[in-house]
Amino acid sequence: MNLRQLRYFLAVVDKGGVHRAAEALLVAQPSISQALRGLEQDLGTSLFHRTGRSLALTAAGEALIPAAREVMHGVELARSMVDAVEGLRSGRLVISSTPSQAASPLAPLVGRFLQRYPGVQLVVKAAAHRDDVVSALRVGEAELGLMARPVNAAPPTELTVHPVEVQGYLCVARDPQVLPTGSDPLRPEELSGARLIVGQPGTGVRRAADLVLAGAEGSRVVVEIESREALLPLVLAGAGIAVVAEGFRAAAEASGLTVRDLDVPEALAVDLLHRRGPISPAAQAFLAVAATTTGS
Repeated sequence: MNLRQLRYFLAVVDKGGVHRAAEALLVAQPSISQALRGLEQDLGTSLFHRTGRSLALTAAGEALIPAAREVMHGVELARSMVDAVEGLRSGRLVISSTPSQAASPLAPLVGRFLQRYPGVQLVVKAAAHRDDVVSALRVGEAELGLMARPVNAAPPTELTVHPVEVQGYLCVARDPQVLPTGSDPLRPEELSGARLIVGQPGTGVRRAADLVLAGAEGSRVVVEIESREALLPLVLAGAGIAVVAEGFRAAAEASGLTVRDLDVPEALAVDLLHRRGPISPAAQAFLAVAATTTGS
């Protein structure tokens, strides 16, 4: 058994087949097939059921995945430790982040980190939901995760959690006159007759919008959309007003939208997370930058 075999095995698992794994690794398909056969011979068991061109993991193959990921993580950690001897002049750090938090606080944190460590490459992988962030950390697809959770919800117990900040919610509009003047933050009852652009059910931003709908007489949903990145463009297009997380404030203001704080009993706790145990010097440095910036 060798590292190349394990890397090819995980690529086939993650990409869903030999062809896609070969494309991702920029190697020939026969090389991957040969490595898999050699790995199976070394282990004395089949890792895949082969039916025509399709592959399905056997029980042995499923059992190998976490161990293989641990080995590859250890190799990457060893490499990063060596890189750090020269003062973090190189290296690579993979971060999984949910969309709203990728806008803020991640983008400013990345900027500050790269000012200090310009030789490190950061890879930010999008996660549609916080469960996807946890999954990426569990299987080793990312070393750090950034996600938000309701403040009254407990963070994942199997991960190390570093609190970053607490975010509230905003109401954004294209035309200032659409939003009432007076109280700051806005109360839901002040938004009577509002035409709302809302996120999908089950999200924090949707729960905040539902509180507006419940408190604002005559308000209604005009657009429900899964993509949170499309909320601001829809507001700019004049479709209605939107409730968004605090992380979108800078983007909304830069787009020329009117932004008001919203007075609802909903808030998000934003955390940086990683698996328990040793982490790379690059990950340690990123956490230090976050702690210095946020005061956590």
